Amino acid sequence: MSGAGAPALEAVVGAEGLKVAVIASSWHEVVMDGLLDGTRRALADAHVAEVTELRVPGTFELPVAAARLAGSGFDAIVALGVVVRGGTPHFEYVCSAATDGLTEVAVRYGVPVGFGVLTCDTDEQAIDRAGLPGSHEDKGYEAAAAALQTAVILAAYARPAQLAQPVSS
Repeated sequence: MSGAGAPALEAVVGAEGLKVAVIASSWHEVVMDGLLDGTRRALADAHVAEVTELRVPGTFELPVAAARLAGSGFDAIVALGVVVRGGTPHFEYVCSAATDGLTEVAVRYGVPVGFGVLTCDTDEQAIDRAGLPGSHEDKGYEAAAAALQTAVILAAYARPAQLAQPVSS
């Protein structure tokens, strides 16, 4: 199981004053509902009061939304999506674009991005990771906790001014 060795799901201490954005794709409604519920529980457990939720069409759109919000004063971003393998290379393209794009946002802006994008071979695998009743994992909670914990750790270090705006290519 992919969750082997994962830390226990517990509230993040010190995240109370953080401003957090949650960006969720719209595909796979049942799985997305589970991921969003897990994320909301993690934020509530950490007593995060300032939360903005944004829905985008799909996982491919997560990086551009994250980039816009990262430059808008958020302390952490949680990106949630689901990509289920099909019979074409589309799966690889979307997964790679989302992973690379969200990584670039985090590094470019110095804002932690919780990676809650499920990349699964089957719908059953996605459901098992969505934090739904009977699921073995709660990736929405995990992604939010990772973003919050990283933001708490980095709060002691000022964000360099040059990272507040995107770097010109």
